[in-house]
Amino acid sequence: MEAKAIAKYIRISPRKVRAVVDLIRGKKIDEALAILRYTPNRATEAITKVIKSAAANAENNQQMDKDDLFVKVCYVDEGPTLKRMKPRAQGRADVMRKRSSHITVVVGEKESK
Repeated sequence: MEAKAIAKYIRISPRKVRAVVDLIRGKKIDEALAILRYTPNRATEAITKVIKSAAANAENNQQMDKDDLFVKVCYVDEGPTLKRMKPRAQGRADVMRKRSSHITVVVGEKESK
């Protein structure tokens, strides 16, 4: 069994979030949260929130044991991009792309032998 949580429209570039998500993929929930606690990156707050939400979904909706949960699948998709204009030299303008992310976390139980 597995439980899922998604955070949409997070205003951080997907490339920056993926670097943090790669650190926690396949880890136990407690270990993943400990890694995120000491990772100096702005994306850790959003990822922590999604992991806690997925763990709560597993515990409350699927009656899974919180101690046996691990991060089964974790990925980041690109959300909509806000396009803004920035003035440049000699009357020109550049497009600033403010990217957003959709973070998906799926947690599952370890099969005990």
